Amino acid sequence: MIRRLFPFFSLCLIILSLPAQAQSFLPAPPALAATSWVLAEFPSGQILTAEKPDEQRAPASLTKLMTAYLTFSTLRQNTLKLDSLITVSEKAWRSGGSKMFIKVGDSVSVGDLLMGMIVQSGNDASIALAEAIAGSEENFAQLMNREAARLGMKNTHFVNATGLPDPAHVSTAGDMALLAIALIRDFPEEYARYYSQKEYRYNNISQPNRNRLLWVEQSGVDGMKTGFTATAGYCLISSAKRGDRRLVSVLLGADSDRTRASESLTLLNWGYQFFEAIRLYSGGQAVSSFRVWKGDKSAIKVGFPHDFVIAVPKPEASKLEAKLTSLQPLIAPVKKGQAVGTLSLSIAGQPYGEFPVQALEDIAPGGWFSRLFDSFRLWFS
Repeated sequence: MIRRLFPFFSLCLIILSLPAQAQSFLPAPPALAATSWVLAEFPSGQILTAEKPDEQRAPASLTKLMTAYLTFSTLRQNTLKLDSLITVSEKAWRSGGSKMFIKVGDSVSVGDLLMGMIVQSGNDASIALAEAIAGSEENFAQLMNREAARLGMKNTHFVNATGLPDPAHVSTAGDMALLAIALIRDFPEEYARYYSQKEYRYNNISQPNRNRLLWVEQSGVDGMKTGFTATAGYCLISSAKRGDRRLVSVLLGADSDRTRASESLTLLNWGYQFFEAIRLYSGGQAVSSFRVWKGDKSAIKVGFPHDFVIAVPKPEASKLEAKLTSLQPLIAPVKKGQAVGTLSLSIAGQPYGEFPVQALEDIAPGGWFSRLFDSFRLWFS
């Protein structure tokens, strides 16, 4: 097994799509009873297999992942606190679909609303949180779309905080994988606190979490979210951790609650059975040094900010090869974190993915003489 080569530029939500038909070393993907799906490695976002990952569909209550993400962000900024009391509006109270059964005019804590939204999938709780954060659900939808754009969710448009049907409210399996990975990565304590809860009781009404896989102990599933409307079908995002490795599956358009659970488990099992995750290099360590022109130094250390961890088909790890290419001419100033090259991976000569290499330090412009001297050298090179 290769244990060290190059570090990994992973935590910028770059998804590596592997063209399975062009690569004979990849295992045959599973055939699932659903419309579209994605299986992704955490935290890199590397896609192990996918079916119609960019096809826009109604996301139903998977939408509430974004509502939760923005709520967690608000709590981190101390704009709201878990014990802050929210007055339930008539709009929240009248919401259709699944509910946590809050009543108009009641004062409900943010903590209870989060439980009601995440565990019970309460549309009423989602709207109450949206109104508390943005003043109205319409304003909150603008925040949702702004955050979706920041996360790279290019095929998503939100209209509401719940996922209740609207022709303009759409997302994709690939975008939902991005969102799920971002939530687990950016809010690990909140993810552990809320998404593994199997039941929540509020107002003397107990409701179970609709994610059946939480009860399948050997699955390793500890979250995330179910969804259903007549348009969307039965949908499920699942996150499972086995050993040190976490996978995230997104399955859209199944025909039943039972099917979405069994097919999601099939997808997760396939990923664990046929792939292994390898750390090729530690983050922050120099992979190499590149020539820099017109700088106060003639060379710059390059690498990646985080560990380079990639999933590889289990029989193929020893055949993994890497090639590092510099973007030249590299002219100062160069900022730490700036993309300065490319790491190309291949297995037995077949492409397996490309990743940007970053500068690990700043390089300031050199003095006038060194800049002039390098200008002449570049002219004649």
